[in-house]
Parts: sequence; structure tokens; C-alpha cells
Amino acid sequence: MALVINGPYSDSGHEDEGHPERPQRVVAAMAAVADLRLGSDLVVAPSYSASRAELVRVHNGNYLDELGAFCYAGGGNIDPDTYATLDSWTIAQYAAGAGLKVIEELQRRKDGVGFVAARPPGHHALADRAMGFCLLNNVAIAAAALLSQGERVLVLDWDVHHGNGTQQIFWDEPNVLYVSTHQWPLFPGSGSVIEIGGRHATDRTVNIPLPPGATGDVMRRAIDEIAHPVIDSFKPTWVLVSAGFDAHRDDPMADLRLTSGDFAMMSEFVTTLVEGPGRVVFFLEGGYDLRALRSSILATLSAALGQAHEAETPSNGGPGNDQVERLHAARQSAIETRWSAEDTETTQ
Repeated sequence: MALVINGPYSDSGHEDEGHPERPQRVVAAMAAVADLRLGSDLVVAPSYSASRAELVRVHNGNYLDELGAFCYAGGGNIDPDTYATLDSWTIAQYAAGAGLKVIEELQRRKDGVGFVAARPPGHHALADRAMGFCLLNNVAIAAAALLSQGERVLVLDWDVHHGNGTQQIFWDEPNVLYVSTHQWPLFPGSGSVIEIGGRHATDRTVNIPLPPGATGDVMRRAIDEIAHPVIDSFKPTWVLVSAGFDAHRDDPMADLRLTSGDFAMMSEFVTTLVEGPGRVVFFLEGGYDLRALRSSILATLSAALGQAHEAETPSNGGPGNDQVERLHAARQSAIETRWSAEDTETTQ
């Protein structure tokens, strides 16, 4: 099976190489791809800058204009975490276009697995605001393109931080199912289990907040019991993964205790969620320990491609197992309350 990756567009780094969102992250990601030793089964999609029409499906036009002008003026700090350079507007458009071209190539081949190793990442970017290292929401732009073709898209976000931007963009969209596992509490502060989607998309947002120290067994149980039934009912035709690897136990940005073996198991699970090949794409989000990032990407892609690979042992024994039933009950209560309120409004 082929791995389809984005074209080798050169990105620029932050002047402060101590910033966690640094160019070496893409170097580590591409080293993991090289470790696969795919030969002719590695397919590089051409570099592509996303058009304005493709961006405005998810982002406010005024925001795009302001971001471009800010970058062309030299850039600077957008907020305490998020920066832009002179080149960032161009780079962000290529990062957004990378997912579009990978999907286009998968559609042409009708086979393979996609991997978008672009930066900056995207899942915190709101419709009208940059935040959390993110300028444009790469996975949302790709999902919106698929929506325009009549597809039903599952966005599965296993980054350690909640993808507030993706959730906001598709909050009231019934043909996108957003599922997120993330540490709670943690930046950006969203992602409660009772956040279930908008009025026209009730049950299309599934948040699974995990306590600090949680391990892979807790994450897998929560997905099996809370998310999997919703996914089965939704019947996605494409799966896009916001594949952040900062839930790894060695990552400095948070406190979950996953290993590369856990990401491999999640990757195997993802490939079962859609019928037919060529409909799964992994988008690089977080992951700031370079060694853990490389090993986790290698484990993820090996599993998705069906390759044998000796990853770290999956983790277990952390806190949170006793919370899964309560999370499920709280979510179901929020859904029932929403439905009951809607029934009352309809009869009045």
C-alpha cells in the first residue's frame, strides 16, 4: 500500500529556535517517513497553495486579509504563543494546500494512506482568529473540500490539546463528526464532554477529556464506549486524523502517558472506520519531543500501512478508568436535554 505525503515546500522557522513549534518537527516527521523504507510505495503529491475560495469555506475573509497584511508587514507575535514571520502567510497557504493535494492523489489512486507533515499546525485556528501556534485550520480546510463533494467526514483528533478551532468551525455541521481525546484541564480550556454540537448537529461533537497521567488503556476504553457507537451510526466516508503526538509520555507540553504503541493501536482502529481504501489522512498537529515524535509517527504510519513494526509497549494503569462511565452518562444527559428542549419548542 502506498503512502501519499505532501510536496516538499520549504517552510521558514521562528527566529527563536527554542520555540516548541520549530522547523525540526517536520525534519523529524520526514525522518519517520524515511524509516518506513517504502521505495516506490512513497508518493509525493505536488506542492500547492490553497486558493482563497478553498480557505473561505472555513475562514472569515476579513481574517484572511488581516493575517496576510500582518505577515507582509513583517509579522510578529499574534498572541503569547503564536507568531508569524514575513513568509508565514505563504507557508500557511501551502500547509493548507498540502492536505487538499494529498486527498486529490488518494482519490485518483483509490488506494493508499495520506500523511500531511506540514507546519504550522492547524486545529486551534478559529474561523476568524489564529491561536495555539496555528494560523489556518488545515484539517478543517480539507474536510470542507470533501464536504463540497458530498462526503461525510470524521475528524478524529488525538492531540493532547482540544482542537477548539475545528470544533467551532463544524459546530453546527451535520455531515462532519468531530471526535477529540485530550487532557483536561489544559489549554485552550474547551472540550467538555457536554459540548455535543449545535442545534442542527446534535451528537456530531464527541469530546473525551482525560485526566493528567491517563494511559492508553483509558483512552481506548473511552473511545470504545463513548465514541465508537456514534462513529458507527454516522458512517463516515472519509477519516481525517488530527494526529498530534504531544500525548506521548516524553512530551514536555502536557501530562498524558501514551507511548508509540498506543498511537499504533489507534492507527489500526482508524483504518477500520471507513469502507474502502484510500480514505484516511493523518495531519500533523502537535508533538514537541523530537525523538518521541519520530517514533510515534513511524508507529502510526506502519500500523496504517499494515507493516510490521516493533513500537513501544502500549501503556496502561493510569488514572481515569473510573471516570469513563460518568463521562458517558454526562454526555447522554446533555443530548437528551437538548432533544427534550427541541421537542418542547416544536409543540409550543
